[in-house]
Amino acid sequence: MNIRIAEGDIAERVRSIVAGLRSLEGPLLPILHEIQDAFGYVPQAALPVIADELNISRAEVHGVVTFYHDYRDHPAGRHVLRLCRAEACQSMGGAALAERIKALLGIDFHQTTPDGSVTLEPVYCLGLCACAPSAMFDGEVYGRLDDELAAELVEEARR
Repeated sequence: MNIRIAEGDIAERVRSIVAGLRSLEGPLLPILHEIQDAFGYVPQAALPVIADELNISRAEVHGVVTFYHDYRDHPAGRHVLRLCRAEACQSMGGAALAERIKALLGIDFHQTTPDGSVTLEPVYCLGLCACAPSAMFDGEVYGRLDDELAAELVEEARR
């Protein structure tokens, strides 16, 4: 389910987003978030438009997009499962749990299942250190993740 969007349509939508947010102090991050919300990712065709509209270099925009792990350069699956990779979660079995989830899904981090149902992403702290290991599924956080809950999340994501 790979939907192609014309570059002209991307540029028009990006200009509209930038126009609505350019008055903010430090508008680049909010603009990138809004673009990702609009398209599901930050299209490469958006980067020169953002640079031109904000009068900054394309390299600066590219650097910000590639520095922050939250921005995607391709569409995500219908569901996004983020697993915490921070130290607290690792110390509570997060690495082994991540391996089981990757095996259940048949993908690695930064990949999407062939049917487009799930994208698996690492995240480096969800703020649930006392409830480690943790995950985020479609924006909802889960603490004390175990094999059973992980299997339930994977099953729900496959629907």
